[in-house]
Amino acid sequence: MSGEPAAAPAAAPAAVPPGGRVAEVDVLRGFALFGILLVNAQLMAGPYTAFGGGPGASAADRAAAWAVTATTTVYQLFSFLLGYSFVLDRRAAGPAGSAAGARHLRRAACLFGLGLAHAVLLYPGDILMTYAALGLILYGLRGLTPRTALRVAVCLVAGLAVLLLACGLLTVALTEPVTPAQYAPRAADTVAAYRGGFGSVVGAHLRELPSALGANLMYAPDILAAFLAGLAAAKAGLLERRGRDRAWLRRTLRRWLPAGLAGGALTACCANGPLDSRWFLVGHAVSLLTAPALTASYACGVLLLAGAVRPAADLLAAAGRMALSHYLTQSLVLACVFTGYGLGLYDRVGTAAVLASCVLLYGLQLVWGARLMARTRYGPAELLLRTVTLGRRPGRVPACAGSRPTAAAPPRVR
Repeated sequence: MSGEPAAAPAAAPAAVPPGGRVAEVDVLRGFALFGILLVNAQLMAGPYTAFGGGPGASAADRAAAWAVTATTTVYQLFSFLLGYSFVLDRRAAGPAGSAAGARHLRRAACLFGLGLAHAVLLYPGDILMTYAALGLILYGLRGLTPRTALRVAVCLVAGLAVLLLACGLLTVALTEPVTPAQYAPRAADTVAAYRGGFGSVVGAHLRELPSALGANLMYAPDILAAFLAGLAAAKAGLLERRGRDRAWLRRTLRRWLPAGLAGGALTACCANGPLDSRWFLVGHAVSLLTAPALTASYACGVLLLAGAVRPAADLLAAAGRMALSHYLTQSLVLACVFTGYGLGLYDRVGTAAVLASCVLLYGLQLVWGARLMARTRYGPAELLLRTVTLGRRPGRVPACAGSRPTAAAPPRVR
């Protein structure tokens, strides 16, 4: 991938060669991994960490948690990129008839299986199972035009936002805020479970899994909307046409960043204070409506950085090519640090320290990813997923292929 900006935007979507990749997608996916790490690390570190710590927490911890809530919209970006990649993968595969459906089913089944193992063993807040299920819906909607896909996405987001806002306002009007004293017994049980042995940790995961799946189900319309937005963008060739148009990226960044940050700040006020716990759903209703602006702003900023600093682009692109492996590795490391699997530091580390350690872990992942991708085509989890999807190891020719070449040419990165 060249780090030099294009002199002018292309007039039409650039063609993606069979088996090729759009490097901008990998760069953005590599960036999104950092945001996912920031959010998941707080949730895995303790019952209070995502809210700035329990009673008596330091101002630094409260400020760190507030800032992450106000600025992080990574799952929406990741979901958008999944929809974008869905279109690219179908283009690369070419016309395949009914075989495409079978491949998609195998991919969804493998992704769901990885997600289930991830949720039970490492982190019950797994998103892979939800992605696998919604991916089947996306496959059914693959024929939508870009305009129709965007209209459906807007309706899904608006409908969910109205529902959350109504529930949130009823909560504010009819209930009392949960006090630390009321939450303390439940938090104490959770802390003891996560500091226990293997069976205790898995038991805690299983107890939390239904509520985690329920939360994912509640936000499924928003995730599907992001899928559809990515599908529409890919069909229009948005990143291929505009991904290196620095003037367009700067205009988009300036236009949408203020609204995105304002919505994020209001969300953080509802989730992390000064407003009390009753306002949580109201804040998330606001986030649904403003997160697309913040997500678009981040994407433009990252692409501007990638165009100006080639080493950064290369590191992010390498991480993005093995995003699934990195996602699972993050949970493995965090589980070993915070649960009884390893150090047992659950509820013993402040929010600011947790987030600082995320910077270190992400930096190590960038270096590891770059070195691994320089030697191989797939990360470990990606190789497994690809093998199950194809029904054979990548690069091998099916038995019915006769005397055709045994390996395809390596992908050209755009």
